[in-house]
Amino acid sequence: MTETSHHTRIRAIQNALLDQETVEGWLFYDFRGSDPLAYRVLLLDSSHHVTRRWYYWIPRTGDPVKLLHRIEPHVLDDLPGYSHLYVSWEQQRTALDSLLRGRRCIAMQYSSLNAVPYLSRVDAGTIELIRSFGVDVVTSADLVQQFEAVWTEEQLESHRYAVTTLRRIVDEAFTHIASCLTHQRPLTEYALQQFILARIYDAGMTTSSAPIAAVNAHSSDPHYSPSDSASSPITRDSLVLIDLWAKQTAPGSVYGDITWTGYTEKQVPSKHRLIFEHVRAGRDAALSFVQTQLATGRFPCGWEVDDVCRNKIHEAGYGDFFIHRTGHSIGEEVHGNGANIDNLETHDGRRILPHTCFSIEPGIYLPGEFGIRSELDVYVTDQEAIVHGLPLQTEVVPLL
Repeated sequence: MTETSHHTRIRAIQNALLDQETVEGWLFYDFRGSDPLAYRVLLLDSSHHVTRRWYYWIPRTGDPVKLLHRIEPHVLDDLPGYSHLYVSWEQQRTALDSLLRGRRCIAMQYSSLNAVPYLSRVDAGTIELIRSFGVDVVTSADLVQQFEAVWTEEQLESHRYAVTTLRRIVDEAFTHIASCLTHQRPLTEYALQQFILARIYDAGMTTSSAPIAAVNAHSSDPHYSPSDSASSPITRDSLVLIDLWAKQTAPGSVYGDITWTGYTEKQVPSKHRLIFEHVRAGRDAALSFVQTQLATGRFPCGWEVDDVCRNKIHEAGYGDFFIHRTGHSIGEEVHGNGANIDNLETHDGRRILPHTCFSIEPGIYLPGEFGIRSELDVYVTDQEAIVHGLPLQTEVVPLL
């Protein structure tokens, strides 16, 4: 990372702070890697050996300031700003008090009541310390989103490639299942998973972990993953769930993440079709809600979208079987650092920002029987919610 890029990033952060009504600056803090978001937002190398507490203060205007231990005075050398060194804990507190004197409200990686744990990186004691100086601490959630979740045009193009390729791989996987069954060649969940992985790699993509390939009762476990030593055979009259995610290998590329279901017969049983219809109704209601909100110029919060989807499935009588959030932010990691579509596991009050992406993936899981999940990715512009990787799944796919 060049000096120019770090200076450019700090200028961008200060420009973002100018849009904040009451926040006077952003205070970054880390102790032994406790805040990976700080390293990402500040474009720092997180692999460096850092054992002492450091602070980096970015005021709305003016020069940044570093507060560092004398044993490790160079850990923030890549960043602009004056360095103040401390040795004892008393010196650290005195310096921090002086640094923030006169400030009334600052942002940190903090979430009130730990509502958004993905963001809540600063420990309670440090928050207490800052507040003891008479400074109010508010969440940096939307600031983090701007630098972690907002995509460039190049990233959007990489997403289009990823999700379009994954969509093709789903078709290839279903064709492979049908061929194996027709020609009576044995096929297991694990073998199908490896088939999908090979197609991902052949397409010049990579993935953080192996895809999900789940049959029948295994599909009722949302995070099931087969292994070579524990894997069910794929036979006729079986529900097959495939969840796959990947991105291109070029730096800065972002993920696509989709889920489809198929049935290994010409006719899909009525119960499977019914459950899929309820899942689809929730999925489409959530997408429609986002599209309608954007058309009016309003960017909804993650929890609101979750409620729309979840209420639809609850009305169908299956609310107790929808046991995870509706969706997650997507970025350079498959689970990104933007707003999640969640009012179940967390109350995500972050607004969905323009030029970010998230999944909508409701599921109904019937223990011991089967589970249905349908997942699509939504990219948000200034006015629209766009889904790439079409067509969307409209029914459980008969595979024979």
